[in-house]
Amino acid sequence: MRVLGVDPGLTRCGVGVVEGVAGRPLTMLGVGVVRTPADADLGHRLVAIEQGIEEWLDAYRPEFVAVERVFSQHNVRTVMGTAQASAVALLCASRRGIPVALHTPSEVKAAVTGSGRADKAQVGAMVTRLLRLAAPPKPADAADALALAICHIWRAPAQNRLQQAVARHTAKGPGVSRAPQTPSATRAPAAPAASQAPQASKGRTT
Repeated sequence: MRVLGVDPGLTRCGVGVVEGVAGRPLTMLGVGVVRTPADADLGHRLVAIEQGIEEWLDAYRPEFVAVERVFSQHNVRTVMGTAQASAVALLCASRRGIPVALHTPSEVKAAVTGSGRADKAQVGAMVTRLLRLAAPPKPADAADALALAICHIWRAPAQNRLQQAVARHTAKGPGVSRAPQTPSATRAPAAPAASQAPQASKGRTT
């Protein structure tokens, strides 16, 4: 499995490609950052991010793209820029028909370090160890992108099994439980003809 991780951001958009399968050593194929000048027009910055991600997609041909899920922050300006960069990554991948997965920061931290509250230094250290790198990738956005790719490779098998189970359940449709019909061993004696009521036909219990 080859995954492109994207840590979205307007000024620095981290990108990293990891290949491997869960339970086996992983390999880093590339890591970097797509940068845009803070004083540039927003539209031009988004175009630059799009071009940068397209270059990574062309170069590495990933099977999946993992993007950090945007969450609420106190700094509205920051979260807006992150959401805009995230949308560009989603657009680039979807336009090529590449499946996209969104992972929250806590999911990524828990997958890589074992703690959803790990700091960036801990994430960088574990990424370095898991990918057998000589030093932590710089800046932190690049290490976060690799962590996203690692997280997806490790979580994908469980997610796929869950999706398949849901699909099978949905395909079956809502089942109707029916009580088993047991023929009566004995019948009550018939009432006299004058007072005999019509016997209700036995129907299925739903």
